[in-house]
Amino acid sequence: MSGEQGGRAGTGTPFGRLLRELRHSRRLTIEELAEASGISGRAIGDMERGRSLRPHPGTVTALAQGLRLDEAARAELLSAVRAARPAPSAAATVKASPYTLPRGVPDFVGRHTELSVLRALAQRAAGDADPAPRGADPAAMPVAVVFGPPGSGKTTLAVRLAKESAPSFPDGTFLLDMRGLDAQPLPAEQAVLRLLGAWGVGDGELAQLDAEERLARYYAISAGLRAVLVLDNAGHEAQIRPLLPREGRLLVVVTSRRTLAGLEGVQRLELGALSPEESAALLRAVVGADRVDAEPAAAHSVTELCGHLPLALRVAANWAATRTNWNLRRLADRLADEDRRLDALSAGDLRVNSAFALSYSRLAPGAARMFRLLSLVPGGDFGMPSAAALAAAPPPAAEDLLEELLEAGLLMTSRGDRYRFHDLLRLYAVARHRAEDGPEEAAAARSRLRSWLLDTAVLAGRWYEPGYGAPPPDPGRLVALDDREAALRWIKAESDNWLAAFRDAADAGEHARVTEVAEAMHWLSEHWVSWDQWTEIYRRAAEAGAALGDAALEATHRNYLAWAYFAHARRHPEAVAEATRALGLARSCSNVGQQAEAHAYLAWLQNAVGDLASAVDNNHRARELFVRADNVNGYLQACNLSIALLQKTGRAQEAIAKYREVMDALADPRNRDRVPPNIRHITELIARYHVSDVHLDQEHWREVVEVLRPARGQLDTLGYHQQAGRVHLLLARALDHLGEGAEAAAEYRAVLTMEDRVPEALLEEARGGLKSLAEDQPSQPSATPGGSSRTPRGRPG
Repeated sequence: MSGEQGGRAGTGTPFGRLLRELRHSRRLTIEELAEASGISGRAIGDMERGRSLRPHPGTVTALAQGLRLDEAARAELLSAVRAARPAPSAAATVKASPYTLPRGVPDFVGRHTELSVLRALAQRAAGDADPAPRGADPAAMPVAVVFGPPGSGKTTLAVRLAKESAPSFPDGTFLLDMRGLDAQPLPAEQAVLRLLGAWGVGDGELAQLDAEERLARYYAISAGLRAVLVLDNAGHEAQIRPLLPREGRLLVVVTSRRTLAGLEGVQRLELGALSPEESAALLRAVVGADRVDAEPAAAHSVTELCGHLPLALRVAANWAATRTNWNLRRLADRLADEDRRLDALSAGDLRVNSAFALSYSRLAPGAARMFRLLSLVPGGDFGMPSAAALAAAPPPAAEDLLEELLEAGLLMTSRGDRYRFHDLLRLYAVARHRAEDGPEEAAAARSRLRSWLLDTAVLAGRWYEPGYGAPPPDPGRLVALDDREAALRWIKAESDNWLAAFRDAADAGEHARVTEVAEAMHWLSEHWVSWDQWTEIYRRAAEAGAALGDAALEATHRNYLAWAYFAHARRHPEAVAEATRALGLARSCSNVGQQAEAHAYLAWLQNAVGDLASAVDNNHRARELFVRADNVNGYLQACNLSIALLQKTGRAQEAIAKYREVMDALADPRNRDRVPPNIRHITELIARYHVSDVHLDQEHWREVVEVLRPARGQLDTLGYHQQAGRVHLLLARALDHLGEGAEAAAEYRAVLTMEDRVPEALLEEARGGLKSLAEDQPSQPSATPGGSSRTPRGRPG
């Protein structure tokens, strides 16, 4: 029975019936459509009869080309495919590190020698033998450097090792892209910051540490981890050397195009091309053993033309896998055709652009356009919304196009549900974009992406702003910003992309836009103090205010810049200079609110260096000006700093009175809508934290318990781990003095559960407290310092 007799009208799926109708309307038999599209007649018959429920996007594209469909008919056919796909399940969201491993390839082949070397290293790292002792030869540490040409499968090999070794490393597997080929590779300091965050060190604690202290924290944590860390795409030794562990069982695998010969004491592995046998095995795994074994000479030609490079082989094999009635000789002939090659991309004498061009040539116009436009994404990875904004496409269509590119081997997966280019494919996409898209299309796409990134950044940041909160409902919004946590997650995930858009706006002289974005980030920045770009954000915003000739606007952002200089960069002189400059600007335009802010920042900065007299004077002036400006939020923050200053200057009763003033203001119904919930929450916590020191100095144990019990655990959830640990300690000491030993012991044990998040001094005090309880002796105060004053207007630092 021929394919033409394979089914009756009314049978099959909606997609199958539509395919049959389109074929009949063009007076084609199944065999004729098979020849025109490169899809086997059996596969076409199965689709029309409903036996193939989920054809690949590449197959649908080939059918559309064979049917010579216009854009409307092609879109109708793709819509029928989407309608047949099952809806996503409502599974619970799994909270994971942003640096967990991407998906590996299921059809991994070869690399037996290299894997055996890496497996031996992994076994040593995970084994029962003691790790190398402190001060021993660093060669004993489990570190491998995998290097080789582009597309040789370095990352794939590292991910394969990490995934198969995962059961032996209970603390997890992590991958960090070092972006070694970027104009500005990821510095070691930023890598330390990101990894510490992935390993549970809170944002508040990171904000307290300078670069040297963060590195010490990194070494301390890595020494106790049994985990696998892949440092992918390293550019040079200086990026990697500080990240290598000094002791412990953290297995580190570094991938790079360079040998990184300057690194000492590492296991070095060169990854070249696959062997002919491995190349054939990869073709068999992707295309199918029957087809490859039936044409050994053609298969050999394909592997030779791909230079035995895994990336090129996979792209070609993925392409061939969707053309089931094309023999491999036809594929080899196409690869051998010099007229079809672009010489822009090469790796030595290995030409991979022929495989790229072949896959690209089979893309539907929409997917090809998406591929080209994605080269405009400035960051290392991107999500579906960015792609939709670039292409001005609805989210479902954008997602289908991304999945088509993924299946064609022209995109890679990244963390979470994000995508990224292989380095060479990004360059290839850039070349195609320059060759095929005019300057008007490029400018329009860049403008769309920049506008969307900055608009979304403003909406996300304003979740934390007094007077804004949740954005208005918008069914056309590309990302859900349902709560503050979702807003902060988007800001962090897209930081490279929206920061690049922000820089473009600044360079283009879009001064109002720059200050709008920076202003929206003001309160959100308190929840991501450790990000190292706040100084640039507020420096550019201050310059934009100056360019606009708006002294009040410039003063606002110079005040914020003062915060950024000290809260993140620990640059006290520059912070003082910016706050002083802001004060002068605010006075020049009689802006009372910004004068108050400048005095508040100066008080905070002077308190940080022990200049209490100046701090008290500036804080008093700030409170007066905040009252004149009717700024209740600024006033309450200044009052919180007053509590700490009064305690330090021995004025306990005044400090307690100021605390009561803060609590009364928060409880006042007139302030219900003037103090947003997130600011109300942090203001109350800080007030309780500061006044507890006052009661502690006076040994008013019951009062210590009363003010700290409601704050217990709250600071930890906000990332202020050191302060949270100290709350537990103060509660424990007060409860011990009140004879409530069981609850005191529970508080001491709570500190010990924070072992990876608090300084050793706090852990030692907790252990000593438990020992004193066991000996039935009151615990003694430690030398632990009081509340830090490193963050603005008395916020925990």
